[in-house]
Amino acid sequence: MTNEELNLNEILRVRREKLKALKEAGKNPFDIVKYDVTHHSDEIKNNFEEMEGQFVSVAGRMMSKRDMGKASFTDVQDRNGRIQIYVKTNDIGEENYKEFKTYDIGDIIGVKGTVFKTKMGEISIHAQEITLLTKSLHPLPEKWHGLKDTDIRYRKRYVDLIVNPEVRDTFIKRTKIIQCVRKFFDDRGFLEVDTPVLATIASGAAARPFVTHSNALGIDLYLRIATELYLKRLIVGGFEKVYEMGKDFRNEGISVRHNPEFTMIELYEAYADYNDMMEYCEQCISYCAQEVLGTTKITYQGTEIDLTPPWDRITMIDAVKKYSGVDFREIKTDEAAREIAKKLNVVDELRKDLKYCTWGDILNAVFEAYVEDHLIQPTFIIDYPVEISPLTKAKKDDPSITERFEAFIYGREIANAYSELNDPIVQRERFLQQLQDKEYGDEETYAMDEDFIHSLEVGMPPTGGMGIGIDRVIMFLTDSYSIRDVILFPTMKPLE
Repeated sequence: MTNEELNLNEILRVRREKLKALKEAGKNPFDIVKYDVTHHSDEIKNNFEEMEGQFVSVAGRMMSKRDMGKASFTDVQDRNGRIQIYVKTNDIGEENYKEFKTYDIGDIIGVKGTVFKTKMGEISIHAQEITLLTKSLHPLPEKWHGLKDTDIRYRKRYVDLIVNPEVRDTFIKRTKIIQCVRKFFDDRGFLEVDTPVLATIASGAAARPFVTHSNALGIDLYLRIATELYLKRLIVGGFEKVYEMGKDFRNEGISVRHNPEFTMIELYEAYADYNDMMEYCEQCISYCAQEVLGTTKITYQGTEIDLTPPWDRITMIDAVKKYSGVDFREIKTDEAAREIAKKLNVVDELRKDLKYCTWGDILNAVFEAYVEDHLIQPTFIIDYPVEISPLTKAKKDDPSITERFEAFIYGREIANAYSELNDPIVQRERFLQQLQDKEYGDEETYAMDEDFIHSLEVGMPPTGGMGIGIDRVIMFLTDSYSIRDVILFPTMKPLE
C-alpha cells in the first residue's frame, strides 16, 4: 500500500469517528430533513448595498477554512458560487465553535447571520448560527486542477462539479442552449412531441443499434438510432410542424466526437424543403450563441469561428473538386469511380467491398477523406449522392443527386437535412437497395420499415426535415474539446 493510500485510509477513519461522535451526542447530521435557505451567494454579492446588515440564511459545501484561534473564516459554495463566512466564538458560543472546528472541507453546512464587508473588502456573512447538514466521509481531491487523468473527472463528475467552477459553468450553459433551441422552434410554431425510445425496427439512420429484449412481448427491441420515421408519420397525420429533443443510441465507436448515447433534435415541416432547413439551422445556432454568449463570433480551440448567417454553401461535387482535384462530373461510370478510389487511396473509407461500390459511394468516401477537415467556418455541403441518402428526394435535373445537406463546423458535422422523400414506391426501392448493400458488407444500412412505407402510401406532403447534434453544438459554444466534456455522465467502461 502506498503512502497516499495510507493517508487516505487514515482520513476516512478519522471522518467516520467524527460522525460516530456526533451520533453519540445526538447530533447526527443525516437526521436533518430540511433547511430553510433565504439567499444564495450571488444574490448577496450582486446586491450588497441593499443586503448589508440583513439577516440571511445560506447553505452549501465548505471549500476552505482558516483558523485564527477564537475566530475562523470559511468559504461556502452553493449552486451559484462562493461566499465567505466569518465565525467567531463569542457569536455562536464556545461549545458550538469547538464543534465547528471539527468540521472538514467538503462538509455541507447551513449558516445564519448578517451580511457585512471585511476590512479587506470581501463581502461576507457574520455567522450567528451554524448547522452541520451533511458529513462528508470522503475528502475532496486537493490537487484536482493539476490532475491530468480526465478519465477520473468523467467517472466522478459529482466531484468534478464541486471543485471545478468552469465545469459547472459548461453545464449551466448546456441547459441554457437547449432552452434556446426549444424556444427558437416553439416561437416558429413547431410542436414538441415524444416518440418511442424502444422500437421493433432500427431505422431512420445508417447506424448499428443496441439490441434488448422484451420479456412481456417475447421479442427483441432496439434502442432508437433516430426519431425520423416516427416524426414523419406525424406529418402524415396532419401535424405540419413537429420536433423532438431527446436521446438517440448508436452502437458504434467512442471518440472525442462520439458517445453511444447523445442528444439530438429532429424537426419536420410540411410544405418546406432543405433550403428552409438551411435557414433554420444557421439562424437557430447563431441565435443560441447570441442569447447565451452575447455574440455570434466564438473561439473554438484557439480558432475564431463566425456563426453569423448566411453560412457558405457548396455542393459535395464542387467541394471534392476543390480539395482533391477530381471532378466527379467527368466520371461517368462506377468502374471509373472505383479507379479513382484506388488512385486517391480511399478504399478503406468505403463501407462495403469496392467491387460493389457505386459512383456515389466513392464520391462520399473522397469527401470524407479530402474535404471534411477543411470545413472550419460554418459550411453547408449540399446535394449528396442518392446511394447514401435513401430517405431523400432526388433533384429533378439529376436523379443521381439528392436535395440533402450536412452542416459542418471545425471539420465536424453538426446537422443533416433533407427534402424528404415522400414517394412510397421509390422509398421501397431505396430500402430494398439498403438490404442489398447489407449483403455486400455494409453493416450501417437503413432497415426496411413496412409501416412507414404504408404511411407514405396514405400520403405525406412535401416536407423538409433536419437533425441537429445538440452535444456538438454545445461543444462549440462552450469551447469543449471532447463530447465527454458536455455530457454529464458519458458512457464509460467499468473499472476492473
